[in-house]
Amino acid sequence: MSWYYSKNGMQLGPVAEEELLAKSKSGEVAATDLIWKEGMSDWKPLGQVPEFQGSSPMAMTPPPTQMGSVPMQQPAPMNSNQMPGVIPNYLWQSIVVTVLCCMPFGVVSIVYAAKVDGLVARGDIAGATAASKSAKTWAIAAAASWLAIMAIYFLVFISAAASGNLN
Repeated sequence: MSWYYSKNGMQLGPVAEEELLAKSKSGEVAATDLIWKEGMSDWKPLGQVPEFQGSSPMAMTPPPTQMGSVPMQQPAPMNSNQMPGVIPNYLWQSIVVTVLCCMPFGVVSIVYAAKVDGLVARGDIAGATAASKSAKTWAIAAAASWLAIMAIYFLVFISAAASGNLN
């Protein structure tokens, strides 16, 4: 069974139960760090989960009464072939298309791109993925609109040259 754990505000895992047990014994995962596996209703401190009670060398401190204003998201079930990856923010691409060609679409792309890292840090992987896809879509729309404008300009220029109206 795969476990997920939270360390310094970052959601980590999946890890095997044996690996999580080793991390708790080494002190890498504290008794107060939150853990979760499929079938659990919510995240719990490692020291309150029966499989890990007494495994942490650190003294058990009472868990915080409030986990924060943003609840942690339950991770999506993963295939054994699927590895969690970094969610691209497309910020530099958004800036390039804004500066070089199409400001309105590029600005929208920058807004979405700027949201990605913050959503990942809060553990909102679904929101970060959606913002990443939106940033990419708007950046592509900006580049495509620039290409369309250049194609129209080129056609008008060729048409004017062919009719002899170019002086």
